[in-house]
Amino acid sequence: HVQLQASGGGLVQAGGSLRLSCAASGTIYSINFMGWYRQAPGKQRELVATIPTGGSANYADSVKGRFTISRDNAKNTVYLQMNSLKPEDTGVYYCNADVRTWSIRNTYWGQGTLVTVSS
Repeated sequence: HVQLQASGGGLVQAGGSLRLSCAASGTIYSINFMGWYRQAPGKQRELVATIPTGGSANYADSVKGRFTISRDNAKNTVYLQMNSLKPEDTGVYYCNADVRTWSIRNTYWGQGTLVTVSS
């Protein structure tokens, strides 16, 4: 059984920074992609950033230059450093991971962590 636990959300003023973390646990053989998505009130969930095991990260245009995704493969953890935050970055942030266990490959989601950016 695989679980993703996200943390690091909170309330911050515009222009501030936050760092989100998401750790995967369970019987994990390997993890391919890890990523962050967000859902603002009344809107659909959208991609923020993804990062493969090796290679370049991919970002939504709205966060390029402000957010940085990284991962620690030894800890099965993905991070999202968010700088120069804007009120429009407000939402629930979800992490996900493409995980291979000994028997299956599946995409798992964390429980979400709320980020609120005040103007």
